[in-house]
Amino acid sequence: MLAPVAPRDRIFTLDMLRGWAILGILAVNAMMFAWPFALGAGTNLVPPYPHDQANILGHWVTDVFFQDKFRSLFSMLFGVSIFLIGGERSDEARGGLLRRRLLWLGLFGLIHGLAFWFGDILLHYAYCGLIVMLMRSWPARRLIWVGGGVSLLLALLSAAAMMAAGLMGDAAASGGASPFGSQETLAATIQTYQTGWPGAQIENAKTWLILQTFSLTLIPVTVPLMLLGLGLFKAGFLIGKSPTWLYLLVLALGAANLAALGWYQWMDSSAARGVTPPSAGLAGVAGSFAWVITLGYVSLLILMSRFGLRFLTARLAPVGRMAFTNYLTQTLIMATLFYLPWGPHLFGDLAWGPGQLWAAVGAVWVAQLIWSPLWLSMFQMGPLEWLWRCLTYGRMVPLRKVAGGSRTEAVSI
Repeated sequence: MLAPVAPRDRIFTLDMLRGWAILGILAVNAMMFAWPFALGAGTNLVPPYPHDQANILGHWVTDVFFQDKFRSLFSMLFGVSIFLIGGERSDEARGGLLRRRLLWLGLFGLIHGLAFWFGDILLHYAYCGLIVMLMRSWPARRLIWVGGGVSLLLALLSAAAMMAAGLMGDAAASGGASPFGSQETLAATIQTYQTGWPGAQIENAKTWLILQTFSLTLIPVTVPLMLLGLGLFKAGFLIGKSPTWLYLLVLALGAANLAALGWYQWMDSSAARGVTPPSAGLAGVAGSFAWVITLGYVSLLILMSRFGLRFLTARLAPVGRMAFTNYLTQTLIMATLFYLPWGPHLFGDLAWGPGQLWAAVGAVWVAQLIWSPLWLSMFQMGPLEWLWRCLTYGRMVPLRKVAGGSRTEAVSI
C-alpha cells in the first residue's frame, strides 16, 4: 500500500533547498502583505511611504537578492515533487495519488487566495503540475533541454524588451497605467484595508480575481522551470551528485549575474518613480536571468554542505520539511499584522515601508528556524502536511514519531 515517506528516507538536499526557498519567498511577499499590489504593478504610482535611505535600501536588497529567485527555486523543486509523488507515467496507482494531491492543493490555494491573501501561488502550481505530470517520465537530458531552453528563450526575449524600453526612455514607466488603478485608487485601497473586515476581505478577493488572469500568462514561465528542476534532479544536480567543478561554474555564472543586477539596480534605486532609470534598462536585462542566480544559490548551498558547513545548511532542512505549513503560517502572521480583523490593521502604515518590513521578515525567519525542528522532534511532518497527506491518501496517516519506522513505497515531500 502506498504511504508517505518515513523521515529517515527523505532527501536532505531537497529539504535544505526547500527551507531556503520558503524563507526567501517571504522577503518577496512581505511588501504585498503591507501595501497594495498596485505599487508593484504600476511604476507610475508614487509610494506614500518615505522615499528615504532605509526604504531605498530595503527595496534594493529585495529586488536584487530575492525577487524572482525564490519563485524560480520553488518552481524547480515542485517539478521534482511531481516525479517523487507520481513516479513513472506507467505507474497508475501513483499517478492517481499525484492527481488527488494536486487537486487538493488547488483547493487549498482557492481558500488561501480568497480568504487570506491574494498572492497565493498554490493554485497556480496545482494546474501547472497537472501539465508537468504528463512529461514526468522524460529523461533528464530532454527535460533540461526543453525546460532550460524555453526558460533561456523567455529570458532573452525579456532582456531584449527591457533593453528596448530603456533605450526608448521607458515610456511605460513614465506614463504607463497600472491595471489596479491610479494614485487615487491606491489611496482608496489603503483606506479600505484599514477599515478592517469586510472591506479588507472584499479588496483581497478583488485583487485575487485580477491576478488569476495574470497567473495564466505565467504558465509558459512556470512549466519550463518545473521541467528544468525535474531534469536537474534526475541528472543528480539538485541532490548534490554532480562534480564540484560544475557547481563552481554555475556559482560563478550566478554570481556574475547577481553582481551585474546589484550594480545596475543600485544605479536605479534612488531614481524617483516615473523617471527614466539611469541604467537605461540594464537592471531589467540582468533581472531577466533570475533563474541563473537561483541555480547559483543552489550550487553555493550544496558546496557548503559538501565542504564542512553542513551544520549551517542543516538548519534549513526542518523548515523545508514543513514548507507547506510554514508557507501558510507566514500568511497567517503577516496578514494578521496588516489587515485581518483580529490584528492591529497596519496595512498602509507609513512606519512599515520596505526597509522596516525587514524587521517582520527577520522575526518570522527566526521563529520558523526555531519551531520547525522543535515540532519535528515529536512529529513526522508538519500539521498541514499531515492534513494534506490524509486527504490525498483518503485515510489517516501517522503523525507522531514511531521508533524504528519502516521504509515506504512512495516518496512524498
